[in-house]
Amino acid sequence: MDLGATYQGYNSDETCTFVVGQPSREQKKIYQIVKDAHDYAIDAVRPGVKASYIDSVARDFIKAAEYGKYFGHGTGHGVGLAVHEWPNISPYNNAAIEEGMVFTIEPGIYIPDWGGVRIEDMVLVTRDGCKVLTKMSKEMAVL
Repeated sequence: MDLGATYQGYNSDETCTFVVGQPSREQKKIYQIVKDAHDYAIDAVRPGVKASYIDSVARDFIKAAEYGKYFGHGTGHGVGLAVHEWPNISPYNNAAIEEGMVFTIEPGIYIPDWGGVRIEDMVLVTRDGCKVLTKMSKEMAVL
């Protein structure tokens, strides 16, 4: 579920994934791959790194798990006055990340006729890393 809010003209954006009924072994496996890719990408955020590097951390992890062809979008995007704005966290953006930027980290795996998993958080770039601004649980939700 992709959701957000607007407060005093500024937007938010986050995504969680849930399963109806008991999750299968494959659902658990794919969820964990996406969660790990998400966590590794967040760990890579700091001033001076290229946006494309952050993307590669998540993308290369998903590729190594043999699901690379099912990750068809960038790893994140800026959020502020618009829900989608610069910087794009993608393989095509070699701009350096700067302190004070706010953007999402949202890797995902989407398999046709099966479904998908995406975990999305907003981060604020700090002097020595980043602060996660969204607080939703990252555990797989089971309904």
